[in-house]
Amino acid sequence: MSTSIGVIGAGAWGTALAQMLASDGREVLLWAYESEVVDAINTSRRNPQFLPSAQLADTIRATGDLVEFAAIDTALVVTPAQLLGKVLSGLTQAPRDLVLCSKGIEAGTGRLMNDVAREAAPGSEIAVLSGPTFAHEVAAGLPTAVTLACEGGREQWERLSPAIARTAFRPYYSDDVTGAEIGGSIKNVLAIACGVVEGLELGQNARAALIARGYAEMLRFGEHMGAQAETLAGLCGLGDLVLTCSSTSSRNFSLGKALGEGEKAADLMADRTTVAEGAHTAPVLASLASERDIAMPIVIAVNAILDGALPKAVVAELLSRPLRAETPSDQGDVE
Repeated sequence: MSTSIGVIGAGAWGTALAQMLASDGREVLLWAYESEVVDAINTSRRNPQFLPSAQLADTIRATGDLVEFAAIDTALVVTPAQLLGKVLSGLTQAPRDLVLCSKGIEAGTGRLMNDVAREAAPGSEIAVLSGPTFAHEVAAGLPTAVTLACEGGREQWERLSPAIARTAFRPYYSDDVTGAEIGGSIKNVLAIACGVVEGLELGQNARAALIARGYAEMLRFGEHMGAQAETLAGLCGLGDLVLTCSSTSSRNFSLGKALGEGEKAADLMADRTTVAEGAHTAPVLASLASERDIAMPIVIAVNAILDGALPKAVVAELLSRPLRAETPSDQGDVE
């Protein structure tokens, strides 16, 4: 018996996931907040506001009513991270499985999305889908691999993987929900940093160094939170980091590039119809790093730039930090 499936959130990523799920002819319910998006999808098979390049399958049905998800077994949740709890609270009956596809940390509480979802929908079992994914490529059916981390372990995986896997969309199993979330959240902030490097024209050497040192920050934070290093070395950590730090197709990289070119964060954020999650995650992450004494200088630097500091001055400060060993095992050899 096939699992009924839906997607909550019809931004670019949510729409792409719905298109991917419908690629084998399956019926997919897609919830959108905006009534005009619902109408456009149902009448023209397009989402011109968020994913104009995709011609959507006839088996996708858009709705603005979360009540309809009471009949759905599995829902992929793709709302902006800061709205996830509010949206899930609107479900009259939560699906058995909630697959979280939003990448971020809740402002004000510092909670990961799985903690937010567990409170808002206590009757559901939580999984996290994360990895190197540009929405337009997934919608076009290009090959993609992701991490599917299941809090319910192998039993939940056996239930979810056939419902989500498609010919060009390959999930890999993990039981490390925390690691999958941390990788997806931190890489957005690091992508902004790489965009700043691009905007300042600091070169490819600088970007490669920033990716490597940013990955070290991801590992340090992950270790503190109980994530597995192997998870962060996989698709949802290093894989996603490399993708989003290397292309203007990344909203976070594009935001950072504009900042490096001299534009103001407040103007850029006010102008955007889509969400660069890293801009919301950076201050939360910087605060957590400070409170817990976790060395994350790149994250701190991105937060300073978003708060109005001049990118050139912030980069100069990073470059003037004391010389040190690259790995923790060598720290004793350097004063």
